[in-house]
Amino acid sequence: MSRREQTLFDLGDNSRLTPAVRAFRSALVLAQRLRYLMDERLRADGLTTQQAALLTAVHALDSPTLSTAAAALGTTHQNAAQLVAALSRKGMLRVEPDPHDRRRRRLVPTAGSAAYWSSRDDADEEAVASWFATLTPAELATWSTLTSKLLNTLPTHPPPQ
Repeated sequence: MSRREQTLFDLGDNSRLTPAVRAFRSALVLAQRLRYLMDERLRADGLTTQQAALLTAVHALDSPTLSTAAAALGTTHQNAAQLVAALSRKGMLRVEPDPHDRRRRRLVPTAGSAAYWSSRDDADEEAVASWFATLTPAELATWSTLTSKLLNTLPTHPPPQ
C-alpha cells in the first residue's frame, strides 16, 4: 500500500483505528485498487469492471430481469439500467420480452459477448493470479475463507430476489 493511502486512510503500522474500522478501510482500498486494475485490463475493449460483472451475472442467472441482475450485483436498479444501456450499445447484451410475461423484460447476452469472454479468460485469470501472488496458497485459502465468512453474514442490499 502506498504511503499516501496509509496516511489518508490511517492504515499504517501506527494506525489509531479500531481493528474493525481498519479492516473496513483496508478492504475499501483493496477493492478500489482491484477494480482499477481490472478496469485498466478492460479499457482497450471499451468495458468496465462493473459492466463485466453485470455480464457475468446475466450469464450465471440465465437471462434475468433487470431487478434480479441489480440485486445480484448489490446495486440500484438505476445503476444496473445504465450498465445495460451501455452493454446494449456495445452489442454485448439484448433486452427482450419475457416469453411467459410480456410485461417483463429479460437480459440476454449476445453471441458476441460469449465469444469475447471466451477469448479473454486465460489472460485475465493469469492477471488476477498475479495480483494475489504475494500470498502463499495457505494464506490465499485463509483469506478466501474469511472473506466468504463475512459475505455470508453481512446484509445484502438490495436483498436477492
